[in-house]
Amino acid sequence: MTLKGRTRIAALTLVVIATCAAFFTAFSTQANNSSTMQDSRSQTQESQFASCTKVLLETSLGNIEIVLYNETPKHRDNFIKLVKDGFYDGVLFHRVIKDFMVQTGDPDSKTAAADDLLGSGDPGYQIDAEFVYPQLYHKYGAVAAAREGDQTNPERKSSGSQFYIVTGRRFSTGQLDMLEQRLGEQAKGEIFQTLAQSHMQEITAYQAAGDSTALMNLQNELISQTEAMYAKNPVKFTQSQRRDYSTVGGTPHLDGQYTVFGEVISGMDVVDKIQNVATGPYDRPTVDVKVIRATIIE
Repeated sequence: MTLKGRTRIAALTLVVIATCAAFFTAFSTQANNSSTMQDSRSQTQESQFASCTKVLLETSLGNIEIVLYNETPKHRDNFIKLVKDGFYDGVLFHRVIKDFMVQTGDPDSKTAAADDLLGSGDPGYQIDAEFVYPQLYHKYGAVAAAREGDQTNPERKSSGSQFYIVTGRRFSTGQLDMLEQRLGEQAKGEIFQTLAQSHMQEITAYQAAGDSTALMNLQNELISQTEAMYAKNPVKFTQSQRRDYSTVGGTPHLDGQYTVFGEVISGMDVVDKIQNVATGPYDRPTVDVKVIRATIIE
């Protein structure tokens, strides 16, 4: 693979690995017990998803059945089209991180050699983000779209084909409180940076003039604006999020960052098998795990 190919390997990853490690080092708990999420669907679940499209993924380790949310129609319709076109038939789970997620959907993986670097393939287009938050979030079993990072993709558009299934971890009430606070500070930082960027000419002029008083006054004003803007939409986990993240688990730090467009309704035992396989460089399984066939369930 060329140097260009190697530098693009992280293009469709979920977050920088160091960031993931920092979150899960600080908030890690015991691994999920997959028995807490029953594969057999209840009558309530059947009713909830009665009008939704369901897809069967036949993999080399077993079958996974997912439902596509109607609340994210662009992702739903694109996924249906790709399934009907046979796009996913033969793709590998090319990125697997235990207690985090399993990722697939790179068309280049269909013919990849054992030492090929994967993660950059797509159908040649992106999908507009469809954040339905906090209704849809990264609980255990959630299906979400991979994407390029914020620096090259500030609108957080999704990959046209790559997606991941969340496994994650469980969190205590105290850990969720701490994470909520940490994510809130991160959100404030993003707001402040956006505001500062809009005042860059003033900042540059004050710096050139050595006017520290004006800089401090502007900083205080931007901090005040940041607090006011954040107060309108603070980071706060809902009761449903807290229940799921403390019982079945998930990856709450990804909420609002990546489009969640479905969930597994049968076969999480297979997903758990996948997340436990041995992996090599770039988190690729050492023995290929393949999507043999994807079909719409009639």
